[in-house]
Amino acid sequence: MAERSGRWLIAIMGAVLMLCLGTVYAWSFFQDLLVRQYHDLNGWLNSQVAWVFSLAIFFLGVTAAWGGTQLPKIGPRRMAMLGGLLFSAGYLVAGAALQIRSLSLLYVGYGALGGIGLGLGYVTPVATISKWFPDRKGLATGMVIMGFGLGALLMSKVLAPLLLDLTGSLVSAFLLLGAVFFVFTVGPAAFMRNPEKGWLPAGYSPPAAASKGPASSSLTPRGAVFSGRFALMWLVFFCNITAGIAIIGFQSPLLQSLWKKADPSLPAALLAGFGATLIAVSSLFNGAGRFFWGAVSDRIGRVQTFRIMLGSEIVVFVALVLTGSPWLFAVLVCWVLLCYGGGFGTMPAFVSDTFGQHIMAPVYGAILTAWSAAGIVGPQIVAILKDRVPDRASFLSFIVGACFLAIGFALSLAIPGKPSERRPS
Repeated sequence: MAERSGRWLIAIMGAVLMLCLGTVYAWSFFQDLLVRQYHDLNGWLNSQVAWVFSLAIFFLGVTAAWGGTQLPKIGPRRMAMLGGLLFSAGYLVAGAALQIRSLSLLYVGYGALGGIGLGLGYVTPVATISKWFPDRKGLATGMVIMGFGLGALLMSKVLAPLLLDLTGSLVSAFLLLGAVFFVFTVGPAAFMRNPEKGWLPAGYSPPAAASKGPASSSLTPRGAVFSGRFALMWLVFFCNITAGIAIIGFQSPLLQSLWKKADPSLPAALLAGFGATLIAVSSLFNGAGRFFWGAVSDRIGRVQTFRIMLGSEIVVFVALVLTGSPWLFAVLVCWVLLCYGGGFGTMPAFVSDTFGQHIMAPVYGAILTAWSAAGIVGPQIVAILKDRVPDRASFLSFIVGACFLAIGFALSLAIPGKPSERRPS
């Protein structure tokens, strides 16, 4: 009974850790502020500032891949605590970078150092919680990852506005964020631990199908990663992330542009408030999508869940191309974020079902390199378009996003569904 109740405490602490790490998704809150403040002083462009976010996501995925292979050696507690320490240090270095107006140091601090912390902190709760909940993998991992999706709400509507109001300075805000995150990442990380060997929830027996097929205990991480099925899963994941992360990185500026066209008299402060509100609301959908689609995939299968998400997003991106309404834009963005989060909520269980729980950590870490690649491709496409063709940037960005989603949907049709990918009712 103690182990059963203890697993929920571990899951809650994992969600708190993820909530702090997920504040990276509020980058669009800072994107315009940094460009406006440092463009005149140092000539910083949209594409240059966007590299800070792209690097953070790149290092997140690459480090998560490495962390997945090292997790059994290092242990979840130490790896998660190290991740929290580096993540908070990234904000401190970023604050120093803004103080001396060094874009290169900002890349090193928030991008590289913070991104490495993100990767170590992200992979640990996901791999650990899946061991505690073999009976509810999609539900439990979706709940923990939901915290990551809700991080943008915490940052855009609570932490960033509060600290900016108190200090009136981006430098001070970043430094204080580093101190806050040190407390609220390292503390929950200390709760991460694996269940005892052979432990199973009361009344649960592993399904017979789990011992057959690709999930055979003879399959190695290397064999899994170099399989055709892994390649298809990676590409589908990459396409879904690329389309969604392009929206995440620039949803605030894109919404503000639409409001400017609708009413040129709106003041900059009000436009920024509209952008922050969209970040907050869409983050709710991002977080809910991880929980919702993860639970749905327990019922209908992982492949079918991805097909539904990708197919619906294609329709939404086409609608984004056609709409000029800020209100409709906001609604459509929320659906994109629901499905974007759903990909992350479904993939851990998808990997575990397909390749086996015994190699879940290294294989899941490897598949997160799709996040690294998408973190560069998606935001940079939008940033370059905003710098070079600002009047058509939104239109072209949504067309590109729809193309990525169409490719992902077509590839998902090549992945056969498996009985073992469905949880028994």
